[in-house]
Amino acid sequence: MTLNSLLPALLGGALLGLSAVALLLYTGRIAGISGIVASLLSKGSLRGPWQLWFAGGMLLGGSMAVLAGVPLPAVTVPLPIAVIAGVLVGIGSRMANGCTSGHGICGIGRLSLRSIVATTVFMLCAMITATLIH
Repeated sequence: MTLNSLLPALLGGALLGLSAVALLLYTGRIAGISGIVASLLSKGSLRGPWQLWFAGGMLLGGSMAVLAGVPLPAVTVPLPIAVIAGVLVGIGSRMANGCTSGHGICGIGRLSLRSIVATTVFMLCAMITATLIH
């Protein structure tokens, strides 16, 4: 592992942290993606235009990365399986009152015990799944 391979991850982590802090300071809200997306999909639950800007920024950032030629991981899973998996992740994040971004980045940063437990469970399940599959 070289500095050149670590630099994008370090920069991305710093930008995630800065954006989470900026959103918390500006709106008083947590940058949990599942909550933001749920508010966009639920009628009458928008708390301000920042949610549209946030979601739009994620889509624009991903699109810019693709246009800039950032290499994407190869997806070898059939589309129906990927869609089912995405729906299950969405359901799970709602059941856990947040996703990894909300609990892992924002919750742990606030020393929330619930977020620490949730992130630990997320990581253990991911490790077990990766071990079983690979």
